Amino acid sequence: MKPSFVISCPIDTYSGYGARSRDLVKAIIETNKYDVKILPQRWGATPWNFIEDHKDEWGFLQPHILAEPKLTQQPEIWAQITIPNEFQPVGKYNIGITAGIETTSVKGEWIEGCNRMNLVITSSEFAKKTFETMDYEIKNQQGQTQGRLKLTTPIEVLFEGANTDLYKVIEQNQIKTINLDSIKESFAYLFVGHWTQGDFGEDRKNVSLLVKAFYEVFKNKKNKPTLILKTSGAGSSYMDRNVILDKINKIKKSVNSKDLPNIYLLHGDFNDSEINELYNHSKVKAMVSLTKGEGFGRPLLEFSLIKKPIIATEWSAHTEFLDPNFTVALKGELKPVGPSAVNDWVIAESQWFNVDYGQVGHYLKDVFENYKKYTDGAKRQAYKSKNEFSWDKMKDKTNELFTKYI
Repeated sequence: MKPSFVISCPIDTYSGYGARSRDLVKAIIETNKYDVKILPQRWGATPWNFIEDHKDEWGFLQPHILAEPKLTQQPEIWAQITIPNEFQPVGKYNIGITAGIETTSVKGEWIEGCNRMNLVITSSEFAKKTFETMDYEIKNQQGQTQGRLKLTTPIEVLFEGANTDLYKVIEQNQIKTINLDSIKESFAYLFVGHWTQGDFGEDRKNVSLLVKAFYEVFKNKKNKPTLILKTSGAGSSYMDRNVILDKINKIKKSVNSKDLPNIYLLHGDFNDSEINELYNHSKVKAMVSLTKGEGFGRPLLEFSLIKKPIIATEWSAHTEFLDPNFTVALKGELKPVGPSAVNDWVIAESQWFNVDYGQVGHYLKDVFENYKKYTDGAKRQAYKSKNEFSWDKMKDKTNELFTKYI
């Protein structure tokens, strides 16, 4: 009889954690060692009902979903895919799974959450090291030190493998749903990711700085590329879209020129096939990310399989799969997180990456003007990603970890 394995996770949401949950739960099911049941959870304000909307691909998960959102008996194995302060030991053996953090520090509540579990799994060596180096003083009400708060639970890395059956090079005649005919330019940079909270230059993905830099680099130029932003705040509503458009227009007005390049917004929910078509479209020539920090960086990994150049910052988790010999690694320095970006998990005492603005301008211009110089490296990166960071490799690692610990 297989041991019961209950997994609480945002598996039915349109979120990064939702994608992580589906991939990992599928890998656990395919080990064929456990009686897997799923407790679906919400993930902030992100949309719901992903499995029903994609039942041709993910419908096999439905029989594993518990009809009632509560447990009738203690599971042999319990796992939560979420942020660590939410970890609770419910089973006889308890696993906390998290992407981790995008900065240099984590809150004490996260360390406490990890220490409630028997095993913690995170997505990158970067996140693992951050957890392992945290060391807080525990003080009483009188301010006297009573001990130290450090990670005591074993922590392991399980990268987020890309589905190489979905994310791959396809011919232009296989692009059926993505239509970029309204974009007149033949060369487009692509950014994919949320435009999160924060004033100009302080949002985590650094979309605001990317927009500003793109306008400044190519203003008044006779021959201009374009920038496509596949972004949103947290949802896919018209209100969210208008907020994003308003942010772009405010930055545009701050640039001293009437001859600016075009920036296009793609907003709303795309499935994996549509995203792969977007990546493969002949007008999309390269991906760019000025991110301040990543717990993993799924879009960068998935895009790397398309054999097109990538420009990204040289700090945090995505550097574990992006080779600086094959991609453009933008330099910069660590600086404190801006006050407007602080939230429940990005803390004020931490730091993240501030990219060198001069390098951004140089490489945006150079990749556009000398594109072929970067294509050989892109092909080499695709080979590395496919052979070292696929979903199949992640599945093997999942089985290896659970065999070791459970």
